[in-house]
Amino acid sequence: MEPREYARQVIRHESQALADLVDKVGESFDRAVQAILDCPGRVIVSGMGKSGLVGRKITATFNSTGVSSFFLHPAEALHGDLGLVRPDDLLMVVSKSGRLYEMEQIIAVARRIGVSIISLCGTVDSDLYQRADIAIDCSVKSEACPNNLVPTSSSTAALVMGDALALALLEARSFSTEDFAALHPGGFLGHRMLKRVSEVHHSGDAIPVVSDGVTLSEMIVTMTGKRLGCVITLENGGRIKGIFTDGDLRRLVEKGAPAELFDKKASEIMVAGSKTINQNALIDAALALMEEFSITQLPTVDDDERVVGLIHLHDILKSKLV
Repeated sequence: MEPREYARQVIRHESQALADLVDKVGESFDRAVQAILDCPGRVIVSGMGKSGLVGRKITATFNSTGVSSFFLHPAEALHGDLGLVRPDDLLMVVSKSGRLYEMEQIIAVARRIGVSIISLCGTVDSDLYQRADIAIDCSVKSEACPNNLVPTSSSTAALVMGDALALALLEARSFSTEDFAALHPGGFLGHRMLKRVSEVHHSGDAIPVVSDGVTLSEMIVTMTGKRLGCVITLENGGRIKGIFTDGDLRRLVEKGAPAELFDKKASEIMVAGSKTINQNALIDAALALMEEFSITQLPTVDDDERVVGLIHLHDILKSKLV
């Protein structure tokens, strides 16, 4: 068999294992989510070998979505790290076989101090599955390995079940984009999602504002000088009244506009109103609005809808956040 075909066979095998996993998500899953939500301490994740690697990934996903967690290696736990376990914590054990071995003393300590135990277990007739307060079935029919030995489908199933727990918790806690960004300030995604419109928009004298009475010729001069591709007019109180963009100008020229049109007043050719965005909105929101309505400029407003600036698509691109 060619390597590529064998690879496809492995992927199909693991995909089927995940499809079978759907029916194993039941009442115990709901109980696990609620137990984590109610936990006043940390979620301690533990596992040995490949299960331990899966456990580390689950820990990382929990932490990145706001669930305080750490990984406790079974061997290190037996040499002092058990002191990390507190009565208000929750222990999650990942295991394919469900045999205890190194986990025995960790579970004993957890039991002694009243820590609840959740298991992600690959064997439902095992000691671990029976002894856990909440046992989640992660069993698979067989591994993708031809000898049914190398953890493949089983480790994938446990990993996906961990992801399902993390995202169910995220949904239950209404974890927002802003919450995610706050936990990832150093990364590209976090930086992008923390950046506000007010940090890149043009404000003050840079806003291309004209009065209703100026002519198209004067509007073009202002548009060229401010270099933002538009001019706007304001109502009394500072709310936007109309906007005229370089696109509007091109469309006039394409129609063969007569020379006298350049003497028209702004009030006669301005497009009434405009899409606006709050200055405290995220840059991502501004970009989404521009894409939705195929525009390149957005007046920015305060909470009272008064114009305080203008953001251009080029400003977003220059920020290197897209």
